[in-house]
Amino acid sequence: MMRPFDEMRRMMEDFWMTPFDAIGRWGEVLVPKVDVKEEDKDVVISAELPGMDQKDIDLTVTNDSVRISGVKRHEKEEEEKDFYRHERFCGSFDRVIDLPAEVDENKAEAEFSKGVLTIRLPKSEEAQAKQKKIKIKST
Repeated sequence: MMRPFDEMRRMMEDFWMTPFDAIGRWGEVLVPKVDVKEEDKDVVISAELPGMDQKDIDLTVTNDSVRISGVKRHEKEEEEKDFYRHERFCGSFDRVIDLPAEVDENKAEAEFSKGVLTIRLPKSEEAQAKQKKIKIKST
């Protein structure tokens, strides 16, 4: 009984869908998911870049931000007795991440493994000196 209503709702959603909505819905996300973790002496960033090659990723670091950009390309070709299909996808992204502490960009390290880019940024001496441990009292 509800199936016709579900179909109608889906058709309306498709009609009003923006290109950005369509990208997420069809499985090609152009903005990588990022985790930022602040440790005692480092800031560690992990970015999910599935299906990308290291050569297609550009990484720039300053003392207060990280810029990850790249181009993702995908090509799929299928040929069978009754049909031929050749699909291509190409999209670029550019993401700037503000850092929670000042870092020494000259000591930054990055590693790309299994679709995950991990960036380790040592905090600057000034940022480490600004940290102060506060004792918590119980009442």
